[in-house]
Amino acid sequence: MASLHLSSRFLATNTKKHSSISTSHHYSPAPFTRLFFRKKFKSCSMSMNGCEGDFKTPLGTVETRTMSTVLSPTAATERLISAVSELKSQPPPFSSGVVRLQVPIDQQIGAIDWLQAQNEIQPRCFFSRRSDVGRPDLLLDLANDEENSNGNGLGGSSGRDLVSVAGIGSAVFFRDLDPFSHDDWRSIRRFLSSKSPLIRAYGGMRFDPNGKISVEWEPFGAFYFAVPQVEFNEFGGSSMLAATLAWDDELSWTLEDAIESLQETMLQVSSVVVRLRRESLGVSVLSKNHVPTKGAYYPAVEKALEIIKQKSSSLSKVVLARNSRVITDTDIDPIAWLAQLQSEGHDAYQFCLQPPGAPAFIGNTPERLFQRNQLGVCSEALAATRPRAASRARDMEIERDLLTSPKDDLEFSIVRENIREKLNSICDKVVVKPQKTVRKLARVQHLYSQLAGRLRREDDEFDILAALHPTPAVCGLPAEEARLLIKEIESFDRGMYAGPIGFFGGVESEFAVGIRSALVEKGLGALIYAGTGIVAGSNPTSEWNELDLKISQFTKSIESEATTTTTLQPIN
Repeated sequence: MASLHLSSRFLATNTKKHSSISTSHHYSPAPFTRLFFRKKFKSCSMSMNGCEGDFKTPLGTVETRTMSTVLSPTAATERLISAVSELKSQPPPFSSGVVRLQVPIDQQIGAIDWLQAQNEIQPRCFFSRRSDVGRPDLLLDLANDEENSNGNGLGGSSGRDLVSVAGIGSAVFFRDLDPFSHDDWRSIRRFLSSKSPLIRAYGGMRFDPNGKISVEWEPFGAFYFAVPQVEFNEFGGSSMLAATLAWDDELSWTLEDAIESLQETMLQVSSVVVRLRRESLGVSVLSKNHVPTKGAYYPAVEKALEIIKQKSSSLSKVVLARNSRVITDTDIDPIAWLAQLQSEGHDAYQFCLQPPGAPAFIGNTPERLFQRNQLGVCSEALAATRPRAASRARDMEIERDLLTSPKDDLEFSIVRENIREKLNSICDKVVVKPQKTVRKLARVQHLYSQLAGRLRREDDEFDILAALHPTPAVCGLPAEEARLLIKEIESFDRGMYAGPIGFFGGVESEFAVGIRSALVEKGLGALIYAGTGIVAGSNPTSEWNELDLKISQFTKSIESEATTTTTLQPIN
């Protein structure tokens, strides 16, 4: 097992020599965040400076306190404010801990609608699970097999009906310039517990943490994870408002400090939630530029094909990406943009990640990196792209072409077999179902397969990341050769594009691959990212057209006329 993460070039395992960084963004952080900025990324750069603490020492308490159900967000906000005051008057008798206070709401409210109503100065996060209706649940199949064979399954699920999560503020966050290491993972896990499954650290990692960080990605570091201070959970049929505080006297962040910071954040929470859906964002495009340009992209594809054809080269696939800088007449609201993506993306993950003083990284990605439920872990292969068609007959014709194309079968098989091999290295048992099928999304369709296995022990979670990231679908194969070629050819920083985006939890963890994504910054428009796999038989024109197709879900709403139809419906 150790050899997996020791040999990885994308994740680190050693104790770090910590770097320093400064950011030029103008931002007036809350007192809790100012503690972080005074440190300026010293040590592991988390609030409370927790990576200087002993991650081997468990916290005094990790607990969840559930209040009685209320009927509205307003009542939930009031109840949480009272609960925080009660906690201050009757503090837990521990020198360190995490406490989550949660109030169920007896109506289903969109977490993204709640987030839209909040103060945008706060750090924000959003994560929405995709719908897997119609696909086999391999984790459930594995659990049933285990129960039938020895009566001891892979474990139950926690929060399986959780649709989406929105958070503001940071009870605790982790960020550094060095690659995500096993020590960092253990530092995060210290604040999580199977007894409090909804205390989760949301965040992500760079595609290539060893690469030079460009200015737009500086605030994200090599990785960024946060347990939100205030969080809105959307379930199927209900909702929940929660507040979380974390403290550790040894790290000079006391319970009193944590309560004071949380109270300041709670005073900024808007309980007047408005359902907001727009047919257009109401912005006009002033300019759009691609890096690389079309003239530079074609030679890059030809160069990659030449290397792939060389007998002396082990490279069989490389993914070449493009970023598209879109400047608009007014700033793009990243949450409103994400809401548009969500309206057509039921079969995809939606996410937003915005550290303090940073741009917002948003995405609508169809691809799962992995999901862990106790000892069960599943991943998937997704590769090769075709457009959807207006008529069913034409759509089926395109599907048949995709299924029978030798070039696309090669691209897909490389991805599937590589993931199978990696899962076999960390799991006792791996199943693949189906071997190959077509997965249809709103605008595109891909070749697809699911893979699942049983971890040997729950602490192998770090090894899942070390084994699966980066997949051949976003990097190439072999990964290191592909990464080096990408570094040589691409003239921009991918940042967290194509990196793992998701959450760690005490029972469950889930990560998507950060594709179909954009970085949105005030005054600078947006950078929209897309990539395409180059294998033997690839054609530069087709690959360029595929890049346009992949970013169309972002560009369609800002390239149309800026006529806006807005529906506002207050949620009581």
